This record gives sequence, structure tokens and C-alpha cells, in this order.
Amino acid sequence: MKLKLVAVSLLAVAVLAACGDEQQTESKANTEQPQQGEQQAKTTVTQGQTDDIKGLIENYSSNKTTDEKASITSQQLIVTDKDGNETHYALPTDEFFVSIAPYITNTHPCKDHSLTGCRGELVAKDIDVFIENEKGEVIVDETVTTLENGFIDLWLPRNEAFVIEMVHDGKKVSGEITTFDEDGTCVTTLQMI
Repeated sequence: MKLKLVAVSLLAVAVLAACGDEQQTESKANTEQPQQGEQQAKTTVTQGQTDDIKGLIENYSSNKTTDEKASITSQQLIVTDKDGNETHYALPTDEFFVSIAPYITNTHPCKDHSLTGCRGELVAKDIDVFIENEKGEVIVDETVTTLENGFIDLWLPRNEAFVIEMVHDGKKVSGEITTFDEDGTCVTTLQMI
């Protein structure tokens, strides 16, 4: 009995740390001082350009890139290379990226989604997704398969509020999502019951 309790506790800790691992590593790297004789590397931030921001984001979400870290806020995609240099890409002004990890048992706190670090519980599962706006207009009504990271990536109209309903294997959840500038891009609070 004790062994099962320890195993469940360790699993919960691993899942809860899923999004935070990248940020903790970055924070640790930023606070470490160079050893005597070493030079401190300068981090640069540049504005990136792409004709296909959605394709670039999809590549990071689906693990088609391996040598960089990527996170996404309501306003920009932030790509960090192995040397800590950042490239910022502007997002569309009329659409809002949101990544949703419905869950049954395990979740983690998250505001801005780490495309290369966040992990959800339901990997490669078919989820019936229904989303409508405050006017009652249906925005999404389809079955979506969660990615290898357990998330569903969606582009929704910006500056609106939505009702979302999801169903998987007889379990369901409903909730609200908003797409304003101050909103996060990572939704990990929708527990299926």
C-alpha cells in the first residue's frame, strides 16, 4: 500500500512540474555566475519574420524541432536557442492561439504555454470539441486528436469569450475561455468527469 502511495505521489510531482521545468532551468541558468576565467555570454533578443507563423508554431507543438525551446504568449511566439538567444515572432492581430489539455486525473498550473515543455495527461486521444461564442455562433464542432504532448492547439477569434464543451470516453467537461491580451495561452483547468 505504501509503495502505491509513493508511486502515485512521484507521478503527481512529475506531472505538476511539466511546464515549470523549462522555466526553472532558464531561471537557474540566468542566475549562475561565470567561473573565474569564463566570459558571461550575452543574450540577444531579435524580432523574427515568417510568412507562416501558424506553421512554425505547429512545428514546435508537434516536436518537429528539437534544438530550441519555444513558448507562446497572447502576443508573441518566443523561440530560445541553445545559447539563450531569443527570437520573438508577432502573432496575428485577429486570432488568438490557445492550447488546451483536458484531463481526468493529473494536471499542472500554466498560464503561457511552453510548446516544447508542457505535457498533458491525455496523449493521442480523440476529443469531441464544441466551442461557441457569446452570440451563440459555433466556432468549433469536431473531433480533435490530442498531440503527443496531450494538448489541443486552436486558433480562436481574438477579444471574445467562449463556452467550450469536450467529451472523451464517456467523460465530459464544460467551461469558459477568453481571448483577450491579458489571457494565458495554456488551459489546464478543464477536468473531465
